[in-house]
Amino acid sequence: MLKHAKSRRNMLENSGILAAILLAPAGIIVLGILVFPMLSALVLSFTDLVLTKPESGVFIGLANYWDALRTSSFWAAFGRTVYFAVITVVFEVSLGLAIALLLHQQFIGRGFVRGLIILPWALPYVVNGMMWKWIFDANYGAMNALLVQTHLIDSYRIWLGEPLTAMHLVIVANIWKETPVAVILFLAALQSIPKPLYEAARVDGANRWQSFLNITLPMLKPVFTATVVIKTIWALKEFDLIYIITKGGPADATKMLTYHIYQNTFKFLKFGYGSALAYLLTLTACLLAMLYMKNLRSGLDVEA
Repeated sequence: MLKHAKSRRNMLENSGILAAILLAPAGIIVLGILVFPMLSALVLSFTDLVLTKPESGVFIGLANYWDALRTSSFWAAFGRTVYFAVITVVFEVSLGLAIALLLHQQFIGRGFVRGLIILPWALPYVVNGMMWKWIFDANYGAMNALLVQTHLIDSYRIWLGEPLTAMHLVIVANIWKETPVAVILFLAALQSIPKPLYEAARVDGANRWQSFLNITLPMLKPVFTATVVIKTIWALKEFDLIYIITKGGPADATKMLTYHIYQNTFKFLKFGYGSALAYLLTLTACLLAMLYMKNLRSGLDVEA
């Protein structure tokens, strides 16, 4: 008996060593492409490093963070980022849920339509950005051509030259690109809801709307929260569309926090200040994610 226990213990130890060896390459890769850059950026955020100044790179503590928080350009970019994130998340989650509910129904060609819905998200970000830039083009854009031919406008307009319009057009492009992710998440969750629940509700006299409110929505709450968290983080870090379509213009109307970070870090070469800005954005995303998850846990506790 003792010999058998000892042999089993040795096998577990050997399997643990083997698992560590097999996981070592993945761990090294994670350290190299994730942990090390994050720590390096954190260290840089406490310095005044500017590549055009050889004497820079001195430790200055939290000065970069303080400078950012008292700068009007930071808060303007932050406000635009919040505005962009709120609108895109609301529309992407709402449209994602509505489309998922439609695709969950039985109809001819459902599999084909489900395959098509992923195409906008499957497009590379650069391709998506260029496509929408051409659509909004003032000279030969499809948007102007459609509106003129349908007599909704009299002549071609420079859509991306109008600050408020440019922001909302970028929002439209982002919603078109990112909504399929919400559709897939909600559709997967809908397929996991047991059908006997709906059958029992139907026997009790519940209509479709009552079944949706009392069965579908409560069962979707974990996925709903996860989708909102993912969409919020992605919206806060949106950069590709801004860079390709508007480059932060016109008059900084679409200059979100990510583009503000890009300008300070790679155009003005303020690596210390840019790293501090990046960590402020990361902290914002983490705080929002924590609030969402806390709300989810409290909701689950109440239901229990």
